[in-house]
Amino acid sequence: MKKASIFMIVGSLLLLGLFKFPLWNIMLGAPQYPEPLGMNIFIDGIEGQNEFDIQNIDGLNHYIGMKTLPKPEDMWEFSVFPMVIGGMALLGVLLGFLGYFKKIGYQWFLLWFFLMAVLGTLGMYDFNAWMIDYGTNLDPNAIMKLQNPDGTPMSYKPPLLGHKKLLNFDAYSYPRLGGYFMFVGMLFTLLAYMIGRNKIKLNRL
Repeated sequence: MKKASIFMIVGSLLLLGLFKFPLWNIMLGAPQYPEPLGMNIFIDGIEGQNEFDIQNIDGLNHYIGMKTLPKPEDMWEFSVFPMVIGGMALLGVLLGFLGYFKKIGYQWFLLWFFLMAVLGTLGMYDFNAWMIDYGTNLDPNAIMKLQNPDGTPMSYKPPLLGHKKLLNFDAYSYPRLGGYFMFVGMLFTLLAYMIGRNKIKLNRL
């Protein structure tokens, strides 16, 4: 159980990487931009990949009626997400220590994993909903009003994951280092459960 508990503690602590590194990244590339425009999405705000990327993206968005990129005070998520991540990391470390001293069973590690998976899924759903609103709720007085072939207004929603063509821009959306820290951390906690379960099975033989 001690080995399983150490995996649980380390996995939970890896979540803290989200306070330092970006969770997600969206890149916009086009012929007129030899250096693609990018934004890194952290759990507490959005930053340009390069110094003027946010200004340039907002400038492009102005022409098609998209809202400016939100500042931390504009979205409740940027206040809540750090508390959720910090709370889950603390809870995971606590469960790991309790498991180390045999105060709880390995099943608690799986419970933590499922709770984190649910919260992560809700976070991705919220992120996608924000992008839908960002890319479809356009200013009717925008300078450029483009339509699909069927006459409906064109959507500029970036992809949740992968590549999408937006006019002459190629949009790419992928996890960044903080996201990988979270993924590996969750994998460690799942391994903690499996190690603890196998240990109990071996002791029963």
